[in-house]
This record gives sequence, C-alpha cells and structure tokens, in this order.
Amino acid sequence: MYFNYKFIFLFFCLLFIFACTSQQEVATNRDEQIGVTDKEIFLGSSLALKGHAGYLGTQTLRGAKCYINYINENGGVYGRKIKIIAYDDSYDPPKCLANTQRLLIDDQVFALFCYVGTPTTVKVLPMIEDARIPLIGMFTGANALREPFNPYLINIRPSYYQETREAVRHLVRDLSLQRIAVFYQYDAYGFDGLTGTELALKDFGLAPVARGSYIRGTLDIDEAFNKIRLSHAQAVVMIGTYGPCARFIQLAQEKDYHPVFYNLSFVGAEELARKLKGTKEIVLMSQVVPPPVSLECAEKKGAINYINLLKRYYPQDKPNYVGFEGYINARVLVEGLIRAGRNLTRSKLIKAIESIKEFTLEGDITVHFGPHDHQGMDSIFFTRLVNDEFVLIEDWKKIAHALKIQKAFPEK
Repeated sequence: MYFNYKFIFLFFCLLFIFACTSQQEVATNRDEQIGVTDKEIFLGSSLALKGHAGYLGTQTLRGAKCYINYINENGGVYGRKIKIIAYDDSYDPPKCLANTQRLLIDDQVFALFCYVGTPTTVKVLPMIEDARIPLIGMFTGANALREPFNPYLINIRPSYYQETREAVRHLVRDLSLQRIAVFYQYDAYGFDGLTGTELALKDFGLAPVARGSYIRGTLDIDEAFNKIRLSHAQAVVMIGTYGPCARFIQLAQEKDYHPVFYNLSFVGAEELARKLKGTKEIVLMSQVVPPPVSLECAEKKGAINYINLLKRYYPQDKPNYVGFEGYINARVLVEGLIRAGRNLTRSKLIKAIESIKEFTLEGDITVHFGPHDHQGMDSIFFTRLVNDEFVLIEDWKKIAHALKIQKAFPEK
C-alpha cells in the first residue's frame, strides 16, 4: 500500500513538471513570434533624435529607413512590411531604458534595431537578455557589446578597439608621433575609447602623456584642454561627440596649439566638419564605412544606392557616413529576414544572420558572420578634413609632409 502512494506521488510530481515545462515552451514559442503578423514585422529603436547627439540618431534612422522604405514599396519580405517604432532617448541612458521597456511590453516588437551610443545601449543589456530579443545594428563600437559574447547582439560595424589600434599605428609609424594624449567623454563610451587607445599605445611601449575628460551633454572642456595642452602632446585622440570635440579644436587654434587631432567614427563627420568650417588644423577621423560623398568613390565603394535612395526619400539630407552606416544595418537586417524564411521567429533570424558568409552587399562592402562571430565588418577607413569635408586618406606621406611644414612655419 505504501508503495502505491509513493508511486502515485511520484507520478503527479512528474506530471506537474511536464505541465510546467510545456507551458514554458508554449510561452517561449509565443515570445519568438511576437511582433510578426501576416502583413507586418515590427521593430523597435531607441536613439537620439533630439539634443546634442540628435544628428547621429536622426541620420542613422533615416539611412536605415531609406532601404526599408524601398523594400516595403516592393512588397516587403514575404509580403510583410517592415515597421520601425522609434523613440527619442536624447542619448540619455535612463530614457533609453524606459523606451526599451515600452517597446518590449507595450509595443510588443519582434526585434530591436539601430540603437545609438555606448552608455545607452549598455544600459539595456540585462533587459535584452531577459527578453531573449535580437538587437541588430548598433551605432557604437563598444567592447562591452562584443565581450563576453552575447547571442542576442548583432554588431555590424568594427569595434572602437579596432579603430583606436589602427589610428595609433598610423600616428606612431606613419607620422612619427609619440607624445599622444586622450580627450574623452566621461562615461562608458569614453572609457572604452580610452582603454582601446591605451592598449594600442602599449604595443609601442607608450602611454598617454595626458588624459582629459568632459561630462556628456556639456561643452565644459577647458580643464581637459589645459591639461592636454600643458603636456605638449603631438596628437590628441578624441573620443566624444561633435560639439565638445569641435570646441576643443577651436580652443586649440585660439591658443596657438596645433597637434594632430584624431577623432573616432562616432563623433559624426559631417557635423564636426560644419562646426570647424574654415579650419587649417590637421583633423583626422576613422570611419567604419567607405566614403559616401563623392559619386565616383560611391560607385566603386558601394554607396551609390544609398545616395539615390536618400535623395528619393529624404531629399533635404546630404549623403553622410552616419546615414550610410544605418543603410548598411538595414541591408543586413533584410538579408537576415529573407534567409529566415516565411515562418519567422527570433531564433531563426539570429541563425539566418549567422549563416551570412563573405556576403557582398554592394561594391566593396562585404559582411561575414558566424555562430560565435556576431560582428559583420572589420575594415577601417581613415579620412582627413580638407576644405570642410572629410576625404579618404590615400597617402599618409602627404600628412607627414604637412606636419613638417607646420613645424617649420607655425601659425602666429
């Protein structure tokens, strides 16, 4: 009799476990298809559309929507139109967190797309992991989005570590500069760029001769400027947004201080160039996409379709690096959706993107992913501010020569 009660007890325990597991599987499967209907796929985005980083978010979103609008006009993906629900976070982490919660709970989006900024994106990582939702195409090269490996994050652009490593190599080897300082935004973005620069300098047996920071969202750069100027740095690695970096360079010109200014891609080339109109300083910037400005270069490098679609959907905008990156994000997203098939789920989308191997998007632009490789691109392009426009550097010897002239005939 005792045996029978024990058997019955074990039976009901197993039945309870099975029921709970089944319910969990049903809930998981339901979550996998949230945001997908027969006619639409809903994506969510939190990015700066206003404020001191508004240009970056606006152009990222418009660049992506250029291609998505084109896809929708041509029937969508398997008959589904792609809809982006975008909220402004003004490059503020708490706002980004609130927006993401709204996108997941109220809007029930299928995937997250085109987030902008390190401090904002890093803030929502726990929420992304809990929801098991893909986040695709972030406008940030933060190492925290790459290590440790996160299966839900799809990075398309190269990392800040890659940018700073290549930049330091050019500054030291090609321009023979060794006294290098770092000007950085005092947050996760600035710390990431600072660490990348320090690691790159260490490879040459060097360290920053000075470090100066500013608070995100301000132009309070005087203390950082004075510290770096007194170090007599020959080059300044700048890890910030276009406003503070432009102010630093303008102040240097006013104070007759003329190092080489190198800017990370996140700065925003077009806005920095606009703010520095007419400057004679040597201002360099790394880019993670080919130049989309010159039509001749665009045809070769693959930006011509972006230029044409931008003119079609946003005729008031000029082609720019930020928008072109957003466009490339959309190209990868759509390719993933196509490969995932008609019976779309979040897991299938991630696996579909992982299946993209040495895939040429346009021109010279190729992306490659894998099960443990969620970064599609590795190429770094370097540009110099010439006549109020950042143009591709094809010969570093010309910059080295310009430096010699600058030393021989310093500005008064």
